[in-house]
Amino acid sequence: MKKLFTIALLLLLGSVLVAQESQKKRNEEEIKILLVLEKYIIANETQNLQLIEEIWATDEPIVAFGTDAGEKILGWEDLRNAYRRQFNSFKDTYISARNQTIRINETCTTAWFSQILNYNFLLEGVAKKYEGIRFTGVLVKKDGQWKLVQIHLSMPIQ
Repeated sequence: MKKLFTIALLLLLGSVLVAQESQKKRNEEEIKILLVLEKYIIANETQNLQLIEEIWATDEPIVAFGTDAGEKILGWEDLRNAYRRQFNSFKDTYISARNQTIRINETCTTAWFSQILNYNFLLEGVAKKYEGIRFTGVLVKKDGQWKLVQIHLSMPIQ
C-alpha cells in the first residue's frame, strides 16, 4: 500500500511540474505576442513599412478588415499598398492601447487577441481623434516568430 501511495504521489507531483512548465511557456509566448502588438503600434506611429512587413506573415493568405465599410484587404501586396496609402495621408500618429486580451492554443502555434485603441493623427493638417477602436486579430507562429495573419478594426457606434 505504501508503494502504491508513493507512486501516486510521484505521478501527481510530476503532473503538477508539467502543468507549471506548460504555463511558464505560455506566459513566455504571451510576452512575445505583446511585443508584436507593440511593434504594430510603433510601425504605424513611425510609418515604418519595413517593421510592418516584419510582423506580418507575408507568405500567408492575409485578411484585414479596416474601419471603412468596404475595407477588406486580402493578401500581403494589397495590405502593403493600404499601409502606403495610410502613411501618405496620416501624419503625427499617436496610438494607445488598453484592455488587451491574448489567448494561445494548446500547441502554442496560433494565438488571437483583442484590444481597444485610441488613434490620434493629422489628416491634411486637421487633427483627428478616434477613441475606442476595437482591434482583434490572429497570429501564427512561423519559424519561432509570431506573425499576424488576420486583423479587424471596428469603430463603436457613437
